[in-house]
Amino acid sequence: MVVGAALAAVVALPGCAPAGYGNAAADYGNAAEPASNEVAASPGATAEADPESTAEADPESTAEAAPGGGEANAPEISEELATQQLTATKVAKMGETVQDEDGFVLYRFDKDSDDPAKSNCNGDCAEIWPPAITNDGEPALDGVDEKLVGTVTRADGTKQLTLKGWPLYRYIGDKKPGQWKGQNVSGTWFVITPEGTKNLTCLPKISKPVAPPADDEADADADAEEPADAGSDYSY
Repeated sequence: MVVGAALAAVVALPGCAPAGYGNAAADYGNAAEPASNEVAASPGATAEADPESTAEADPESTAEAAPGGGEANAPEISEELATQQLTATKVAKMGETVQDEDGFVLYRFDKDSDDPAKSNCNGDCAEIWPPAITNDGEPALDGVDEKLVGTVTRADGTKQLTLKGWPLYRYIGDKKPGQWKGQNVSGTWFVITPEGTKNLTCLPKISKPVAPPADDEADADADAEEPADAGSDYSY
């Protein structure tokens, strides 16, 4: 039985990675080779069914606001920074994704919670994984059930879009629309499906996130292209 399952996993590997996988220029992820049986057994990288809460997540639930915060006092953000659209889109090798108005794939974070909704990605983490923030919590939807869409108040008082209770993020390592280089980063970040679950169709080896953007804008793009230094502890 175990041997049969292992063989099935091996058979499923070809076709997971896009063409050019293993090439630094590939429009894909940080990992250098397809997922293996060992990766599947790694913490946070199992291909078992997503361990969703048995209780129905309330997409409208809002985490406790920072002192002095709250929806009434939430800081206004520019339309340029706000996520204005959620679109269900299929991409090669990965399948179902949710993308924003610019076509960038959105992710969920295992260290967050969905019931109650709470974001635990702040500081440098939020520089690497920009939250999908909003003013009104009402993005245009295409292929995404409005009943699953909600908001959560972040530590800084801004509102972040959620899907089935899970806060949504972009990844600065994705340089083009449709890329999904954030898949299985740190073993905790995963492409989110329109149903709010993890998309585990393709699991590259666990990789490190890119480094936070440099203060100097001239160096920011270069830093975002490279994974964090081996000596750095970017565990998010």
